[in-house]
Amino acid sequence: MSLRADLPVVLGIETSCDETGIGIVRGRELLANEIASSVEEHARFGGVVPEVASRAHLEAIEPAITRACVAAGMTLRDIDAVAVTAGPGLVGALLVGVATAKALGVALGVPVYGVNHLASHVVVDELQHGPLPDPTIGLLVSGGHSSLLLVADDASTITPLGQTLDDAAGEAFDKVARLLGLPFPGGPWIDRVALDGDPAAIAFPRGLNNPGDRERYPYDFSFSGLKTAVARWVRAREATGEAVPVADVAASVQEAIVDVLTSRLVSACRDTGVSHAVIGGGVAANSRLRAMAQARCDAAGVELRIPSTALCTDNGAMVAALGSRLARSGVAGSPLDFATTSNLPVTRSVW
Repeated sequence: MSLRADLPVVLGIETSCDETGIGIVRGRELLANEIASSVEEHARFGGVVPEVASRAHLEAIEPAITRACVAAGMTLRDIDAVAVTAGPGLVGALLVGVATAKALGVALGVPVYGVNHLASHVVVDELQHGPLPDPTIGLLVSGGHSSLLLVADDASTITPLGQTLDDAAGEAFDKVARLLGLPFPGGPWIDRVALDGDPAAIAFPRGLNNPGDRERYPYDFSFSGLKTAVARWVRAREATGEAVPVADVAASVQEAIVDVLTSRLVSACRDTGVSHAVIGGGVAANSRLRAMAQARCDAAGVELRIPSTALCTDNGAMVAALGSRLARSGVAGSPLDFATTSNLPVTRSVW
């Protein structure tokens, strides 16, 4: 089947972690975005269990595809291409999506694009705000990734500028939430509880923030030290018999994480001379991050774009968006023997 080069209809499949996402996109128009989350199945373990995630994807993927087709008002025969997350992610979970995508590609006679999860988080903004400015600085923040990227050449070239050296921002939120007795996943709970706290109550450290580290790691992140500092502070408080002010701790931790993320985003824009920025990934739904990033970018003369919260978390729409971009650019589909990988580099947007 030949692709409709102007407005191809692309089905996107996302199964990299604990959410089964199916999206359908026509050009840059979002037609459907169905998500089946297994987060409640992982909550009792305090984190994602790969085997549980894989089994949940197996159960959810076919019904999610059916719901997406209904929402889009079409059948699978209307699909011009299939895009699927090939990495990075949990290999067992990725295999569910990739196997499904390959089967659909063969059955429908359409190309299959094995795409990069991280690049998808950047390109999804096009569904809401139109074509990405060229070039753009991307800040990608999630449970497994915290990265600064230079996105150029109509998003076909992605150059890593910096990344986390240990814990990602979302991982830090989860670990701090566990210390405070908050449910999993921790990010949304920290955000919620912090509304009643004082962000200046506790001076938690900012990782890699001294002059020497800033010179050596200008765009990198480190949050493991912050997690340790919070643990020590909480334990010291408990040792004296004093109550832990959960809201103040949550607000202060959130402030420390967001301060580092946004300061490095603005520094990257300033140092590279790029005046546009986009934030993607699950942590981009954090209300304090969105507010501080907007204020700092406004002050620096940087135009900031952040997708709606529904497009920040893992979803099929972002995969379909990247697949659509590839299809519209005339990129050939991936060979059907492409593999899944837990560490697909962001510089490679498609197999």
